Amino acid sequence: MKNPFLLALLMALIPSLAMAAPDSASQLKELSLVDILSKGGYVMIALVGLSIFTLIMVLLYFLTLRRSTVVTNKFMNAAEAMIRKRDYLGLIAYCHRRNESVARVTQKSLDFLTKNPGATQVEMREVAEAEGNRQAGILTQRISYLADIGGIAPMVGLLGTVIGMIKSFMEIANGKIEGTQQLELAEGVWEALITTAAGLVISIVAMTFYSFFRGRVQRHTAELEAAGTHILALVGGQLAEKKSEASEIIH
Repeated sequence: MKNPFLLALLMALIPSLAMAAPDSASQLKELSLVDILSKGGYVMIALVGLSIFTLIMVLLYFLTLRRSTVVTNKFMNAAEAMIRKRDYLGLIAYCHRRNESVARVTQKSLDFLTKNPGATQVEMREVAEAEGNRQAGILTQRISYLADIGGIAPMVGLLGTVIGMIKSFMEIANGKIEGTQQLELAEGVWEALITTAAGLVISIVAMTFYSFFRGRVQRHTAELEAAGTHILALVGGQLAEKKSEASEIIH
């Protein structure tokens, strides 16, 4: 280095910087996660609420979004046996006691058929498809809350950061930041960024589980469609036999 004065100045500053670095690191290590989150301000209350709500939703979906809530082998076997016996009223009563989504589709279809004896297979299929779409929509609507949280959480975190930055710049505008107080300004800025980081973490978790449960809902919806189609095929076959027998009697 050509300037000996700058070289001497750097040699004098290096030891002081080396001593300051461990102090800063030790201060950061002393901060626990609760201490860091508590520095986020009042907006952290909303973010904590969103995180708790996300956790509750995830646990609830793990318990409720199962194949047994959509279709079960027990119901399908019982429904097939009653349809072969043409015990439609008994199957409707059985559907009232079941909680599967396919039970609702079967119930609506057979209710329409028993109340409209002259209904065609196409009309009954339209009723079944309408109820099937409604049941699939219920499943999709339930997990959409996670997608909503994934979009709202970063905005709430950004709001906390903006509020913190506004407070810091208001102190600068009022002339309250002088000398060593500039370090307090820097601390206020990183505290404001805590809310953005928290919002992003909540959003990432919510969107990850939303993608997971969306795949599960799609699989369950496909199984619901397959089960509903099977039941409609059985009932439709009996309707065709009934019409064939009626035509033979007429001739």
